[in-house]
Amino acid sequence: MRKRYNPYALPPWLRQLRAICAQFIIPITIFQAIRTIFLPTTFDVILLAIFILLAIAFYFEWL
Repeated sequence: MRKRYNPYALPPWLRQLRAICAQFIIPITIFQAIRTIFLPTTFDVILLAIFILLAIAFYFEWL
């Protein structure tokens, strides 16, 4: 049986880091999307996909 994820069980510094990342992931993703539209390279597309997955994970509180 898998343990349930409890964000309050994390150390305070890690909770703070998680909150900061959750706050900045959307603007960084938007910037990367605009950059990918103008200069589409393989690295930009992969980085955009990673940022989108991180944004979804923070939104649904999987991280």
